[in-house]
Amino acid sequence: MTFWMAIILGVVQGVAEFLPISSSGHLSLLQHFFGMEEPDALYNILLHFATLIAVCVVYWQDIVDMIVEFFGGLAALFTRSGRREQGNPPEARRLVLLLILGTLPLFLVLPFDDLVEGLGASPVFVSVMLLVTGCILFLSDRCGGGRKNGRTVTVQDVLLVGLAQGMATIPGLSRSGTTISAGMALGFERNFAVRFSFLLSLPAVFGATLLKVIKVAKAGSFDTQLLPIYLTGMVIAGVVGYFSISLVKLLASKGKFGSFAYYCWVVGAVSLIACFVLPLLTPAAS
Repeated sequence: MTFWMAIILGVVQGVAEFLPISSSGHLSLLQHFFGMEEPDALYNILLHFATLIAVCVVYWQDIVDMIVEFFGGLAALFTRSGRREQGNPPEARRLVLLLILGTLPLFLVLPFDDLVEGLGASPVFVSVMLLVTGCILFLSDRCGGGRKNGRTVTVQDVLLVGLAQGMATIPGLSRSGTTISAGMALGFERNFAVRFSFLLSLPAVFGATLLKVIKVAKAGSFDTQLLPIYLTGMVIAGVVGYFSISLVKLLASKGKFGSFAYYCWVVGAVSLIACFVLPLLTPAAS
């Protein structure tokens, strides 16, 4: 792992993790067509942790409010007046419950984790999924304009968005693109669809990171000489991720979230064609 490789992977992670273009799909295609080395398990964890911090920075006020209301809700359970308030909780307290419910569908995907990861080894499959992502994004702007927010969204709505997030574990499907588009299709107000999608990523990314940390801890040692390289990639992924979130928020608010569809179509189509053409141009080994 070199500094330049850490920088490139940090930029790819920061851009593709939040823009609706599939970070896993891009990494898979870069590895297949350009021979880019796959980041080691620990560095991969640190990159995801950096983008987790980026979400926390952008939505720090929401996170603080939810933490306060979470403990406020627990305290309210033990008081008579608090129990009466549970029927009409503050938005931040309700949002905590909605995020918990929206995360539950991910547990349906856990038994298929190895199978899903294996799909990323097929550039043809990943290319097709990028084309599908483009179609989802193209339709998103036409479904937007709803009025549901943190106070009016239903349990059924958040479970469906959670299912969309579970489906987006498939390489080539964008997590942010799929969940934001699902929210818009269900009548979420545009800004709330983006906000809920990124807040929903917090428990998902944190849980996935924790599982990977356990795997790495069981696997072996950590080379401290690589620490400066790792930290460089983390900083870049976090900073780029921060601006990527801001860009998604801006385009979604203007009804131009589906603009990313054209990019996904181009990348998906070019890579799909390359999957069939490049083997024909490569001399067969004697």
